[in-house]
Amino acid sequence: MTQTPWLAVMITPEQDFDGAPRLRQEFRVAEGHGAVAKATLRATAFGVYEAFINGVPVGEDVLSPGWSSYEWRLRYRTYDVTALVAPSSVLGVELGNGWYRGRLAWHGKSNLYGKDLGFFGQLDIEFADGHVQSVASDTSWQSGPSATTFNDLYDGQTIDARRNQSGWAEPGFDDGTWTGVQELEFDVDRLAEPVSPPVVRTAVVKPVEITTSPSGKTLVDFGQNLVGWLRFTIQGEAGSVITLRHAEVLEDGELGTRPLRSAKATDTFVLSGGQDVFEPTKTFHGFRYAEVTGWPGTPTAESLEAVVVHSDLERTGTFECSNELVNQLHRNIVWGLRGNFLDLPTDCPQRDERLGWTGDIAVFAPTAAFLYDVKGFLQDWLLDLAVEQKAADGLVPITVPDALKYCSQPAEFPSPESSALWSEASVWVPWALWEAYGDISVLQDQYESMTAHTRRVETLLSPTGLWDRGFQFGDWLDPDAAPDQPWAAKADTGVVATACLYRTACLTAQAARLLGKTDDAAYFEQLAARVRASFGEHYVAADGTIHSDCTTVYALALAFDVLQTPTLRKFAGGRLAELVRDNNYRVSTGFAGTPFITHALTDTGYMDEAYRLLLEEGCPSWLYPVTMGATTVWERWDSMLPDGTINPGEMTSFNHYALGAVAGWLHKTVGGISPAAPGYSKVRIAPVPGGDIDWARTSLRTPHGTVQVEWRLDDGALHLEATVPEGVEADVVLPGGELRTVGGGTHRFSSVLHIAASVAG
Repeated sequence: MTQTPWLAVMITPEQDFDGAPRLRQEFRVAEGHGAVAKATLRATAFGVYEAFINGVPVGEDVLSPGWSSYEWRLRYRTYDVTALVAPSSVLGVELGNGWYRGRLAWHGKSNLYGKDLGFFGQLDIEFADGHVQSVASDTSWQSGPSATTFNDLYDGQTIDARRNQSGWAEPGFDDGTWTGVQELEFDVDRLAEPVSPPVVRTAVVKPVEITTSPSGKTLVDFGQNLVGWLRFTIQGEAGSVITLRHAEVLEDGELGTRPLRSAKATDTFVLSGGQDVFEPTKTFHGFRYAEVTGWPGTPTAESLEAVVVHSDLERTGTFECSNELVNQLHRNIVWGLRGNFLDLPTDCPQRDERLGWTGDIAVFAPTAAFLYDVKGFLQDWLLDLAVEQKAADGLVPITVPDALKYCSQPAEFPSPESSALWSEASVWVPWALWEAYGDISVLQDQYESMTAHTRRVETLLSPTGLWDRGFQFGDWLDPDAAPDQPWAAKADTGVVATACLYRTACLTAQAARLLGKTDDAAYFEQLAARVRASFGEHYVAADGTIHSDCTTVYALALAFDVLQTPTLRKFAGGRLAELVRDNNYRVSTGFAGTPFITHALTDTGYMDEAYRLLLEEGCPSWLYPVTMGATTVWERWDSMLPDGTINPGEMTSFNHYALGAVAGWLHKTVGGISPAAPGYSKVRIAPVPGGDIDWARTSLRTPHGTVQVEWRLDDGALHLEATVPEGVEADVVLPGGELRTVGGGTHRFSSVLHIAASVAG
C-alpha cells in the first residue's frame, strides 16, 4: 500500500444525477516556471470512472479502478498526460456505479461497499525549474449530469443522447445548471498502486449474420461468445429508442436469456436526432447474440460492432495440432480466459454472479500462466485474497473480493469455513506463478497467506486426521449429478478434501524451504506425512481401492502423489484407466477431478486412455460442446443438451474456464513443453503423440525467451524440431524415453515411434 502524500480528497456530487454524474475542474497552468516537463494524473473512484483532459480521454482503460477488496485496497491508476495539458485546461470525470455500488451476486443487493459515488484524483504538473503545480479533487469542483440515465454491470446501461452536453470537459463551459460537490470521508491509507494491468478494449468483432427470429425479432450473431459491449454510430428521429438485449446462445431460434437469471443485460439508447455515437462503457455483457429493436431501418453487418473488453494481458503461449476439433477446443479455452479475466478471475461474465471464485482459478492458474502473462494480474488478486483472509482469521473465502460476506447464503451452504480446492487457491495459485515465472517474491509476498490457510485447515481435521467434516463443494458439477444438485458428486468429499490438503501441505513446506524457513518447512512436512498416513489408513482398502471408487478420487490421489507405495500407485492407475474405459471414454469428473485426470493417466502409462478421453465427442466430453458450435468452454458438460435446449439447471453458463484446464495437458503432453525448473530456466521438451493427432506446434514466451516445439509423424517416425532460448538448457525426451540435453538454438531429432498404448495391453 502506498504512503504517498496526497492533496486530494474524495468528492461526491451534491446530486446523484441518475448514478452517472460528471465532475469538472477548470484551471490555468502556472506561468513563470518555464515549459511543462511532465504532467501526471493519479485517479481512483468509489465506482468506476473515465477521466478526460480538455475532452480527450487520459488513457485507454475502461471500468477503472476495477474491483478490489475496497474495504482495505482501493487501487488508483497513473497516467502520463503531458501532451494533453494546455495553458487553459479542464480535468473532467464521468462516474458510474461499477462494482462499488452496482448489483453484486444473485441476492439482488446493491451498495455493498457504500451508497455514494466518489472521485479521488490529483494532477501534478512538473515544470522545467522543478516547480510542481497540483490540481486535486476538492470541494471547489463542479458536478452535473451525463447522458447516462441508468448503469449497472449486470443489467446494462441507458444513454439518452438528447442530454449530452457538448464541451463539458473543455475550457469555458458553463450552462448554468451544474452544482457543487461534497467531501466524503476517506482514509488514504486504503490507496494501493495496482500490480495488475488495466481493463482495455482489446478487439473489435463484426457480425457474421443478421437474421429474423420466429417471433420476428432481429438477431445479430457475432460468431464468437465474447465479453464487452456493442458500439455504433447512427442517426434517427429524436426521442426514438434502440434496445439491445444480449445472450450467449439461442434456444428455439430466440435469444436464450434464462441462464442470465436476474441479469437484464440490456442496453437502451435514446436518439438525439443528430448523428449519435453509442458505446455503453459503464457495463459489460457476456454474449454472442444481440437482439435489436427500434433500429431505424434495417441493421447490417456494417452498422454495429462488438467491442471485446478484458484486462490488458500479453499472449505468451500457443498450441495447434492436426485435429481441428482440438484446435477449436483450445481457442474456446483462450476465449474463456479472455472473457473471465476482466480485472479479476471470475467464474462467468454474463449472469448475476461474475465473482472471483477461488476454486476455478486454483485449478486453472497453470493453464492461464502458459497462455498469457498473468503474473501481475494474479498477484494483484492474491493481495485481495490475503487481506480478505486476514480479516477472517485465516479463512480463505470462496470468492475474492468477498462480496458474499454481505449476503445471506442459501441453506445448502452453511456458515463459511475453509473449503477444499476453493480455499486452496491461497497456496496453489502462488505456486503456479512460481513455477511459471520463477519469481521468488510471489512466494515471499503470499507466504503468510499460504501458511495461515494450511494451519487453519489443520484445526478442522477430525480425530482420524481427515478433512471430512463440514460442507464441501467437492467434485462440483460431476456430470452424473442432478442439474439442481451440483454438489452431489460420486467422489466422497472427505477423500477430495484430504487429498487437496496433502498437496497444500506439501507445497507450503516447499515454499518454506525455498524461503529458508526451515522450522516451518519441517512442520508442514510432518503435517503432510500425517495427512498422507490418515488418507491411506482410512480411504485406501487393502487391495488399493480408494473410498467411493470413482475417477476423481484416483485422479487426485495420483496427481497429488498421496498414495504411499508404488504398488498402490500402480493399482490406482489401472483402476482409473478401467473406469475410463467402462464409461466409454466419456468424462465422469467435475471441477476437482477434471484438471488432473489426463495427467494421472499419462503419468501411470495409460496414454491411450488419456487421448481417447480427450478426443471423445459424445456427451459429456471436452469436444461435445465443440460439436455443438461452442466458442467458449461451458460451465456444465451439457450446458446445452443434444437436442439444442438449454440445461434446466439454475447454473448454466456458456463461458466458464475451469473445465478448460485440460489445456495444461495439451501444452505439456501433446505440445511437449513444461518447466524443468521454475520460470523455465530449464525446460523439458517431451511430446507424446497419440490418438489421430499426427502433428502439433506449441510455443511459449518464457522469462528467458521463446521455446518452440513442432513435431510430426511420418513413416512410423517422430520428427521433432525444438527451439530453445540462448542460456537455457532443455531436456528433450524422445519416444521410448531416450533423453537428450541441449542448449540454446534450434535442434532437430528423428526417432522411431513407440505407439502410445495402455500398459494393460
